[in-house]
This record gives sequence, structure tokens and C-alpha cells, in this order.
Amino acid sequence: MQQSEETILKKKYLTLAIAASALGATTAHAQSSVQLYGLMDLSFPTYRTHADANGNHVIGMGNDGEPWFSGSRWGLKGAEDIGGGSKIIFRLESEFVVANGQMEDPGQIFDRDAWVGIENDTFGKITAGFQNTIARDASTIYGDPYGSARLTTEEGGWTNSNNFKQMIFYAASATGTRYSNGVAWKKLFSNGIFASAGYAFGNSTSFGSNANYQAALGYNGSVFDVSGFYSHVNRVGFTNQTWSVGGNYNFGILRANAGYFRYLGNQGALGQRQDNAWTVSLKLSPKGPLDYQLGYQQMRVKNAAYNGDGDIPNANIGAFDPASGLHNGFKETLYGSVFYHLSKRTELYLAGDYMRLHGGYTVGSTFGATNQLELTTGVRTRF
Repeated sequence: MQQSEETILKKKYLTLAIAASALGATTAHAQSSVQLYGLMDLSFPTYRTHADANGNHVIGMGNDGEPWFSGSRWGLKGAEDIGGGSKIIFRLESEFVVANGQMEDPGQIFDRDAWVGIENDTFGKITAGFQNTIARDASTIYGDPYGSARLTTEEGGWTNSNNFKQMIFYAASATGTRYSNGVAWKKLFSNGIFASAGYAFGNSTSFGSNANYQAALGYNGSVFDVSGFYSHVNRVGFTNQTWSVGGNYNFGILRANAGYFRYLGNQGALGQRQDNAWTVSLKLSPKGPLDYQLGYQQMRVKNAAYNGDGDIPNANIGAFDPASGLHNGFKETLYGSVFYHLSKRTELYLAGDYMRLHGGYTVGSTFGATNQLELTTGVRTRF
């Protein structure tokens, strides 16, 4: 007897269902996933004053091509369930510049992440390789209003290319705001306590040379979140130490952030550089597609040597010139932005900052001027 088309389809569906069930039974304890993801940020046009030694301004695409908020990137991340509540995890992430299509760091394809690790509900998350410093992740919740308000075991970051980015270097290592040859442990407990520790090997025959160790502790509350870290960096034989504490508080649609950094940098015969830096910022997120950010930060240096270009080097990673003498001064920056969210993945923005330099604080981007204004519009999208 000839079967109806409906009967044939039902049998095919039943066969597929049985096969899928059997496959699921054999892989229940070996589930794995690999995800391709990315983000693109393009700032255009960007206006910047005192952009050369003659005091001229520049209008272009990004800050020398760099986007304002987020480094454009693509990456692969994956996980494999190995049983017992544990899974093997990895991430490979590369940054590029949308304005010219070039790699952010030529010769280093995975210049944002290249690590592998294991994650378990009981002991937390352990990762090894090229990755964020744990001090950077811990201070994201108060560094500026653009990052996550909550402490997590995921990597975080501050804004990308602007005059208030440099504060992030207080949370850096000898190799920048990411560890090379680093090992990190993070654990978020059920009661809201967050703890983490990190160590980066110097890969030198002299153990501890060019090495870094950091520890962080925090708490996710109901309407507030706090964290702090200690960082010890050994860079080319000179010790750098940073203590930081900060947090945020949520008043309904308004989030307030504040943080403090104390930095001590050994400068050999020139003595110790001493920095005191602090930041405050607000984020307003009313109903609708718009949200608003406003922030201020101040970075003060005492007994700081210049680098070879005659500027204050960034904390932890800047090489100083022993013949430059010692200098006192501070940098202050006021910044703000407006975001219009077209969807959950894409937004338009308008942003700007105004920086002033006081005393002996100099930066190369102003070419000797004591102030600089930056303005931009842009688009950011994720996939």
C-alpha cells in the first residue's frame, strides 16, 4: 500500500529525533563549543587641538586612526565540558583598525588575548597566557562609566584612545595592561565576594626579574560594588607598586563611580616617584535609546623623571631618563558622551574631553601645549 506524504514525513521526523537523542546521550559529558565574535568601532570625524608643534588642529578619522571607545577586534572563544563540573576554556583575540584595515600591533596577530584555562564552580577560573592584568579587571567597575558595574570573572577594559585613558596604566604590568607569560585566578563567590590573583613570569634566569604579581578583592552588593588591588611590578630591575580602591553606587537610573590610585615608582639614584590619582564619573540611563556619561580625573606626580622625549612616562611601563631631573605637576581631564542605541548590538555616539596640564606634567600628544580639546562622533557594532 502506498504511504501518504504525511506518514512518510512523520517517520522521517521520528528517525531524526531518535538519532538526535542517541547523539545527545553519547555527548552529554563532552559538550564543546567554539564561538566567533567581534566588535567594530569607527570614530569620524574627530577634531583635536594642538595636534602639532605649531599649535594647529586636526580633523580626521579617529585619533590617528584609533577609535574612541573600543579597540575593534575579532576573536574565537571556546569551552569543553570535561566532567566533574569543570570545563576547559580558551580565547584568541586580535585587534585591528577599521580606518585603515591594519593590525593594531603589526607582527602580533593575537594582541588582545591568547590564553587557555580551566573553570570550575568550586575553585574558580585559572587561565594562562597573554591576558588582561587582574588589576585592570578589578578596577574596571570604577575606572570610567563605560565598563561593567559588576565584578565578574570575565575580562574587562577601559576606554580606548583619548586623553583619559592613561589612568589605566596604574593597573598595568611590565608589559602593559596585559600580562605576557601570565597566570591568573579569579573566583566570584555566591555571597558576592570576588577574589583574584595574578603572576607574570619574566622568563629570565634571575627569578623575579621583569616579573609581576597582583591581588584583588571586591564585593558585589545590591546597589553598590567595591573593589581594590595591590600590584607589584619589577621592570628592568626597578620596583613599581600601586594600591587602588574604588567602587560604584546605583541610584535607580543613575550610576556614580569613584576610585583612588597610589603609585610608587623606583627611579634608582633619582629616588622614588610618587603619584596620587583619582577619578569620579556618572552614567545616566533613562528609559529609551539614549544614555549619558560624564567624568573627571586627576593624575598628580611628585619627584617624577621625564622619559627620553621630555614627557612624564606612563606608570609601570615607562622608561625614564636619569638625566632629566625631577618634576612635580598634575594632569586633569573632563570628559563626556551621549550614546544613541539603535539596537542591542549597535549604537551611535557623540563624545569629547578637555585636558589641562599643570606644573611639570607634560605629554607628547600636546606638543608642548598645556591643554587639548578632543571631539568626535562614531558608530560601534558587535557580531
